[in-house]
Amino acid sequence: MFPRQRRAGSPGNGETLPRGAMAAKKAKEREKEKEKEKESAPASVPSQEDDIVAKDEEEMAWKFLSLEEVTALLELDIVGVQKALEEFLNLKHRLTSLKEAVILDYYISGFLWAKSLEFTSVQLGGFLTLLNLLIENIDSQHMTLEQNIQELMNAMAGIGQCNLKKSGGFEFFTVDQAKAIINYLKISLFQHYSLYQYLFHSPREELVIGDENIVELVKPADSPFPAPLEEGLPYEIYSKFIISGPETEEEIKEMDEDYPEEEPEPESVIDPLVGYTIEDVQSVLGVITNEMISVVQSEINEKLQTQEEAYSTRIDKLKKI
Repeated sequence: MFPRQRRAGSPGNGETLPRGAMAAKKAKEREKEKEKEKESAPASVPSQEDDIVAKDEEEMAWKFLSLEEVTALLELDIVGVQKALEEFLNLKHRLTSLKEAVILDYYISGFLWAKSLEFTSVQLGGFLTLLNLLIENIDSQHMTLEQNIQELMNAMAGIGQCNLKKSGGFEFFTVDQAKAIINYLKISLFQHYSLYQYLFHSPREELVIGDENIVELVKPADSPFPAPLEEGLPYEIYSKFIISGPETEEEIKEMDEDYPEEEPEPESVIDPLVGYTIEDVQSVLGVITNEMISVVQSEINEKLQTQEEAYSTRIDKLKKI
């Protein structure tokens, strides 16, 4: 019998593998290396995508206000925030324009609400950008309530999710913050949506209300103040002698020189009876005496009458006795 031959490809102890087996082994090793490279490669790609997303987030945060402006607002009080937003929004007639007053209140309320929740500068800037987007949709785009809500959903897409192709650029908000923002917009903007539409798209007549008041200013110290009442002094005298005010010392001296003082004339004694005759005097005296006599006579008659009554009563008493 012939000795049993060994098959090719079945190596024994201490023998090397054939060339085909070696090539297959190397191919498997290469495949494993490629798989490892594929597993490690995606880990580097997300870092680049994260950088791109971060840049996009910052762009959405600073579309309305810059980082410096938001930082400055955070350091101001309510009055300072109002003045700063007035200047930025160019609201020059907020005291007389209802539209400007509502817009200013819209942004101030939103800013203070976000500040109370301790939003970061990026989040605060993004929230103001979102407020501006929604109010511009009403003013410029004439969007309905449903369309503006859909716009809000598109803007909030991607919050709390990773590696999302479609996002609104507001991924710097957390899920809880997004819920709080939606609830705030619901009670502030969407609940009064028809009023905002009326404010932006309904023409209104401008009512100019005025009132004229006459204010009396204090006159200089060289003129009398207050002036005498018109009821107590004729206007001609008032306008001629008083309203002109006192003259200066130089003018008074000149007038004194022009008009020298006149010496007083001696008073002449006038007889009070000049122009009356003796008959006039007698008639006047007769009238006076008659009046005096009539008064005395009436008094005497009254006394006599009282005495007569007293005597008559006495006589009656004596007759009865």
